[in-house]
Amino acid sequence: MILIKRASDLHKHIASGRKQAGNVGFVPTMGALHEGHLSLIEASQKENGLTVCSIFVNPTQFNDPKDYEKYPVTMDKDIALLEEQGVDILFYPYVEEIYPNGLKDLGHYDLGYLETILEGKYRPGHFQGVCQVVHRLLEIVQPNNLYMGQKDYQQCMVVKRLLELTGLPIELHTCPTLREPDGLAMSSRNMRLHPEERQRAVEISRTLAAIGKEVIPGDLVKLSLWAEQELSRKGFKVDYVAIASALDLRLVDNWDGKEPLVTLAAAFLNEVRLIDNMLVPLRNE
Repeated sequence: MILIKRASDLHKHIASGRKQAGNVGFVPTMGALHEGHLSLIEASQKENGLTVCSIFVNPTQFNDPKDYEKYPVTMDKDIALLEEQGVDILFYPYVEEIYPNGLKDLGHYDLGYLETILEGKYRPGHFQGVCQVVHRLLEIVQPNNLYMGQKDYQQCMVVKRLLELTGLPIELHTCPTLREPDGLAMSSRNMRLHPEERQRAVEISRTLAAIGKEVIPGDLVKLSLWAEQELSRKGFKVDYVAIASALDLRLVDNWDGKEPLVTLAAAFLNEVRLIDNMLVPLRNE
């Protein structure tokens, strides 16, 4: 595995590798890697001759500076995992390499309603930061294929919109969420949970699964409210529990029984904010 910190060096290696390997797959991460990240890398390796992974904790997508400061950094472990997985190139740039002109006056992206609901509502500016860093990374790596996890469902939709806005000829692959044996969605933030919090954290996925079992055509508002109350009762500070269209993330209050749905939740356990989502299987499946 080749370790690269500078965009100019990365360009050279990818240009050389592309001639021999063909398609380039790219997996952007913020480090603190787990099996979920490795599943994205595996998906890329199956479909591309060259796989590039990046590790960069992006300051512009943290609306809370304390959250940025506390984000887990495990670089030595991450490098070992990527080497074992057989990644071709790890790009771990300095902030100045991604934002050579500083963090002010960065580009603005027309994301429409996607940045006004759910994560966009509770983390203002977050998705602009996501677009700023992803756009820059895509310009540097110039991959054919981009791999991201379904756990960040709304983020995947935002990046899809980014690709539409920029016209970059890159295909986005959204890969299934990986879970711990008890159902907790794998996340770098899980490292910050104390043992007792870790045991309770699984209630988010259990609640979303319960919604999926109970949902029937008609009014869905009461079901969402019930789920919020359940998580609150179990010690979570809930930002939202929502039922939305799996196609465009439009919030659904009244369901026709046919439109694909996704349930989504965000809630705090003390200082750790956790998110999760689950697709709702249609009854005729």
